Amino acid sequence: MAAEAGTYDFIITGAGSAGCVLAARLSESGRHRVLLLEAGGPDSSPWIHVPMGYAKTFVDPRVNWKFDSEPEAALNNRVMYQPRGKVLGGTSSINGMIYMRGHAADYDQWRQLGNEGWDYESVLPYFRKAEDNERGEDRYHGAGGPLRVSNQPYEWEIAKILLEACQQAGIPFNPDFNGARQEGCGYYQTTTKDRRRWSTAAAYLRMARQRPNLVIRTHAHATRVLFEGSRAVAVEFRTPNALEVARAGREVIVSGGVYGSPQLLQLSGVGPAQHLTDMGIGVVRDMPGVGSNLQDHFNTYCTYRISRNLSLNALHYSVAHRMVSGARYALFRSGPMSGNGMYVGALVRSDKRLDRPDLQFNISAWSTIDRTAAGIVSHPFPGISISPVHLAPEGRGTVRLRGKDPLAPPEIRFNFLRSERDMQVMIAGVRIARSIALQHALQMLMVAETAPGVAVRTDDEIAADIRQRGVSNLHPVGTCGMGSGPMAVVDPRLRVHGMAGLRVVDASIMPVIIAGNTNAPTIMIAEKAADMIQEDARAAA
Repeated sequence: MAAEAGTYDFIITGAGSAGCVLAARLSESGRHRVLLLEAGGPDSSPWIHVPMGYAKTFVDPRVNWKFDSEPEAALNNRVMYQPRGKVLGGTSSINGMIYMRGHAADYDQWRQLGNEGWDYESVLPYFRKAEDNERGEDRYHGAGGPLRVSNQPYEWEIAKILLEACQQAGIPFNPDFNGARQEGCGYYQTTTKDRRRWSTAAAYLRMARQRPNLVIRTHAHATRVLFEGSRAVAVEFRTPNALEVARAGREVIVSGGVYGSPQLLQLSGVGPAQHLTDMGIGVVRDMPGVGSNLQDHFNTYCTYRISRNLSLNALHYSVAHRMVSGARYALFRSGPMSGNGMYVGALVRSDKRLDRPDLQFNISAWSTIDRTAAGIVSHPFPGISISPVHLAPEGRGTVRLRGKDPLAPPEIRFNFLRSERDMQVMIAGVRIARSIALQHALQMLMVAETAPGVAVRTDDEIAADIRQRGVSNLHPVGTCGMGSGPMAVVDPRLRVHGMAGLRVVDASIMPVIIAGNTNAPTIMIAEKAADMIQEDARAAA
């Protein structure tokens, strides 16, 4: 028998990028009792808060679900490692901290698909509401919000060189990827404050957790939403000591992320009927879209050995460098550990006939041999990476259950590079990356291309290398997509179709993936959802 855990107005399953925002916003008036459930623990690991510490949290099972995909047929049956946050702040506590919103046309496309209120002009106020941008307030940016957005802490020499090379390659300088235009090259901003990671747990929960009407339960893994007819009325969750049930007077808000949210709905009987039957789960509502429409950006790496010790590789291969860098950060919050190592980016069109960029280049002050669940392995010499990322993939995948065990990891299939177009864009990306590397600014440092290597020249050779080395860019979205068609899971107010008292609020509701990093849009989604939830609560009063 499950123990009774009380009654709340709102129960939020998952304290990630969206869940922390919701908990803070729904509790701030004091009118509502809110329960926030998080399967992981508190964000107490020191590596969470050191910007360069994400190389540690990338593989730490104490704060990371460490999911794996199923073997990908078009990638030589390789498995795609999927680090996801299992801690307060969710993946915002372990990610690369780049603040990118995507292109304005991405949100206009959501509206064109029938999602009223999700065009760019409608969502921009929520980006601004969340933001406390170091550059100050303007039409595109907010100041005074919970989420600190900062410039790079220093003008790193290697960053200036890389930016100069991009401009020599014909990519115009862009002072703000999140401003009037997206295309161009420039410096990334990050979700950091005072040279510390500024996750949603830090930004939204740090003050909110003092409120008596907000209860935060860590190590509390939501296992089922319970229904009376078609209304969500409670959440069952497992703790280290017991199985408990909390009742929801108004709504259950599922915020487990692109993998956790469809998994919880399916475990609760909401999903593709045949799949649920096969898993031995009773069908509450047949919804084929739950766990479908999985989308992710895809990327590969062009890596280069350089002649000067300007890269971060020494943090991996030199004990002395690690000790000095650690001391500089501990004493002065300075040095290489105060940044995220991804200083410069570029957004370009693979085909000039396109109306907006479909490639993003993450240009990093390191080079790696491997990036797997076993860890990130850097080259034992100074190096850099120019990584083309495909922003508009055609591939669609699924998230499904492996069985009835709610603690088992989900089954994840991406179906990367199944289309010829997806591969052609990636080949174009490698050629553009190489053109950047050939520019005068970098040639003064260049020793050799370490990957793919000079022997890889033709389209077929580049394609073979991409299939062998390319990886998920860790921006999964879409598995509880917003819309009105037969595959839509939620409506434009993020209510689950055909159900009462149940919403999904996280990156899984994106109908189409945005052209950029996904953490900032997820925070925006939660800010907007919090307003809609409170509007509906007032209307029902």
